[in-house]
Amino acid sequence: MRVLLFSQYYWPEPFPITAQVARLRAARVDVTVLTGKPNYSGGTILEGYRAWGTAQEWHGDVEILRVPMLGRGQGSALRLMLNYLAFILSAALFGPWLLRGRAFDAVLVYAPSPLLQALPAIIIARLKRARLLVWVQDLWPESLSATGFVANRFVLGVVKKLVRIIYRNADRILVQSRAFIQPVAALSDDPKKIHYLPNPVFDLTPPSETAPATQELAREISKHVSIVFAGNFGRAQALDTVLKAALQLHDLPGLRVVLIGSGHMEEWVRDQVVLHGLETKVLLPGRFPPEHMPVLLSQASALLVTLQAEEIFSYTVPSKVQTYLAMGRPIIAALNGEGAALLKASRAGLVCPAGDSDLLAKAIRTFYDTSQEERAAMGQAGQVYFETHFAPAQITRALSDHLRAKGAENNIR
Repeated sequence: MRVLLFSQYYWPEPFPITAQVARLRAARVDVTVLTGKPNYSGGTILEGYRAWGTAQEWHGDVEILRVPMLGRGQGSALRLMLNYLAFILSAALFGPWLLRGRAFDAVLVYAPSPLLQALPAIIIARLKRARLLVWVQDLWPESLSATGFVANRFVLGVVKKLVRIIYRNADRILVQSRAFIQPVAALSDDPKKIHYLPNPVFDLTPPSETAPATQELAREISKHVSIVFAGNFGRAQALDTVLKAALQLHDLPGLRVVLIGSGHMEEWVRDQVVLHGLETKVLLPGRFPPEHMPVLLSQASALLVTLQAEEIFSYTVPSKVQTYLAMGRPIIAALNGEGAALLKASRAGLVCPAGDSDLLAKAIRTFYDTSQEERAAMGQAGQVYFETHFAPAQITRALSDHLRAKGAENNIR
C-alpha cells in the first residue's frame, strides 16, 4: 500500500499527523509526505530551512518532500492568507515535479485550516490515478468567518465553491467529528462517502531525556493546583475567556493557570496578563516540543480546553481533547456542542458553556475544592474513555481500511 500524505503541516511542526504516519508505517503502509517548509509555531521559516527551493529529508523511515513556503507571520490576517495561498500554489507547481516517476494507491490530505490545500492534491491524485481521501479537521468557509479572518461575503462565497469542488472530487471524506457529517454532506455530491474518523493523538511516550527547561516547568506545575492549557494561541481558542476567569480567582493562593504554547494571539495574551496584574496567577512559559508534552501534562492538576462561543465551533472536537483524555488527568472545558457532549460522556471533568468566563471561573473553583480521590476518579474515567473510543491502534486500523477501500459502500463509522 503506497500512500502520499499531503499536508501543509508536518514534523517538526506540532501536529499529531506525524505520530499517525509513524503508526501507519508500523502497520506496513508505505507513506511519503509532501509538505511545506516548517513555520507554524513561530511564524517564520524554521532555522535550517530556506523559504525558497524544494527539499528532501527523512524523519525516521518516512520520506518528506518539501515545497517552497512563505512564513505565516504573527497576528496578521493578510500574512496568514498569503501563507495559505503560497502552499497551494507551491504544491501545485512543484508537487508533480517532486513526485515524478512515483506511483501511489491513495493520496491522503490531512486538512486542518486551510482546507483549500486539498486543491493541488486533486491534480496530483489524478496524475497518479490514485484515490483521494480528505481528512477534514476544520469546516470551511465557516471557520474563516468565525475567527474573523475573512468577513467579505464574496470571498466566502468563492471559498465555498472551492470547498464544494474538493468534496466532489474526493473519493472519501473523513471527518473528525460526527457533527461535521451534515454540513459536509451539504457540499458533497454523495453523503455515502463521508465517514467519521476521530483525531489521532501525539506520541505520548515520555522522552528518554528531558531538557532542563522542561524539567523546571514540570516541577513548577507540580508545586501548585495547576490548570494547564497546551496548544495554539489563536482567536478560536478564546483565551480572553481564560484570562477573565483568572481575574476572579485571586483568592485561591495555590492556583496557577499555565498556558503553554504560542500563536498569533500570544503577544496580546502577554500584554493582557501584565495589564491586569496576572503575572503570579497566569504563567506563560512559551512553546515546548510535542515530545516533551507528556512530561508537562502529567504534572497538571487539570487540563484546560476552550473554544469561542461560535456556532461553527460547536461542531468540532479540539484535537487536544483526545490527548488530554489519554493523559489520565481531569479536564476542565469551556465548550459547546460536540466537544462538550464528548467530555460529559467521558465523566473526565467539568464542562461549562464556551465563552462564559464567570462559569469557567466557577468550574475551576469547584475543581479546586474537590478531593484528590475525586480528581483521580475523573482522570481514570477519561483514560478508560480514550482507550475505548480513541486508542491509536483503533484509529490506525480504521484509517488503513479507508485507504484501502475503493468505494463508498464500505461506510465505517
